[in-house]
Amino acid sequence: MSGIGEGLKVIVSSDLIGADIPETVLESLQNIFPDFNCGLPEPPSFPSELNDSIADENISLENFITLLHKQAILDTALDYMSLNLNENGTNFTILRQAALSGKVSFPLPNEIPLGGLILIEIIGAGVKDWLEAATWHEGRDNIPRRVGDDLSMSPDADAVTWH
Repeated sequence: MSGIGEGLKVIVSSDLIGADIPETVLESLQNIFPDFNCGLPEPPSFPSELNDSIADENISLENFITLLHKQAILDTALDYMSLNLNENGTNFTILRQAALSGKVSFPLPNEIPLGGLILIEIIGAGVKDWLEAATWHEGRDNIPRRVGDDLSMSPDADAVTWH
């Protein structure tokens, strides 16, 4: 489930602002997306007016999906990654600070956390089905889940309680 050769285009990017150290940002990106590779701007010097972005296309999602499985956050991932889903694809963010430690963590909507964000864009037909397949786990045999079902988190990331 890498997205490569599956009709999907994956773009990963992150903004560099203020005193962000480009090499550290690159390290956080490569911890989650090992094939991420792009040129870096010059390191900032004090006082910094750094305002740049780094991005790469055709990134494999294999390591990202593996981390979601290892961390057992598949239902949260399905809900969060589908919040901005439309017929052309989806986009979502993860925390750059968590990525620096090799972890995937999703920010609360409209929150700009300390440490910055990584933007992931998945473009193509069938993204909804791909997301459901990529986040599948055995528990869904007992409690089936689909994008936008009654068990999905609310748009403000509140949990839905069910019995």
